[in-house]
Amino acid sequence: MSVERQRCAWGETDNALMQQYHDEEWGRPSHDSRHLFELLSLEIMQAGLSWQTVLNKRAAFKTAFANFDYRQVQHMTPEIPVLLQNPQIIRNRLKVTAIINNANAIAKLADKGESFDHYVWAFVKNHPIQHHITSHAEVPNTTDLAKRMGKQMKKDGFSFTGPVVIYSFMQAAGLVNDSTRT
Repeated sequence: MSVERQRCAWGETDNALMQQYHDEEWGRPSHDSRHLFELLSLEIMQAGLSWQTVLNKRAAFKTAFANFDYRQVQHMTPEIPVLLQNPQIIRNRLKVTAIINNANAIAKLADKGESFDHYVWAFVKNHPIQHHITSHAEVPNTTDLAKRMGKQMKKDGFSFTGPVVIYSFMQAAGLVNDSTRT
């Protein structure tokens, strides 16, 4: 007997990557610093574009950005011209530069003995925020917490951390639960 999987409205699609991302990754609390860096980077790339576009290019992003190993990415500034010629990824100089800059910010945290995981989860006191969303219309595009988090991240050397990008990141990484699935 097959059980029909419940999905949020945005996950109801024929795109297998979107379904898999919704069902297996989105909103699941992540405590892996590499994965969190990847999610932040993908949310930066998604700004102004569809999530499906980003997911379709995710494998290419992993290749282009050393599987989001921040220690490798932090040294990629000389590779920006090559990255901007790569048709497999989104070739936006501001976004590419932000990813490299953010790798440097994460490296600075690590050099001070703090993981990106610890840094990010401290904003929610290490517990996901449950919003009990019942319809897609209730999902905010940002919150006061996302605004504060983005401002603090900018102070700490991160780039492209506006409130909408940060809130999307918080949702993706499971810091907030805005799922409408039952």
